[in-house]
Amino acid sequence: MKKRYDKPMTPAQIAALKDDDIDFSDIPPLDENFWKNSRVIWPSRPKKQLTMRLDADIVDWFKSQGKGYQTRMNAVLRSFYEARRKIER
Repeated sequence: MKKRYDKPMTPAQIAALKDDDIDFSDIPPLDENFWKNSRVIWPSRPKKQLTMRLDADIVDWFKSQGKGYQTRMNAVLRSFYEARRKIER
C-alpha cells in the first residue's frame, strides 16, 4: 500500500515526488461513461486584444500553471462576470 499523507505538502514537495510514490487510489478510473457526455467547448465570441496592468505575482502564478495561462485568466474573469451578472439581474 502506498504512503498516505497526513498533512498538506508544499508545491516543491509534490514536484519532488516520484510517480510510483503518488497515491491514486481515491481517483476512479476513466471509462467509456466518462467520455460519453464529454464535449469540447470552444469560445463562442471573438477575443479582444488589450493591454492590462496586473500584479506581478498574479501573472507569475498563472504562468506557472503552464501553457494557456491567458485563457485561464479569461476563464476566471468570465466566472466572476457570470456570477455578478446573475446577482445584478
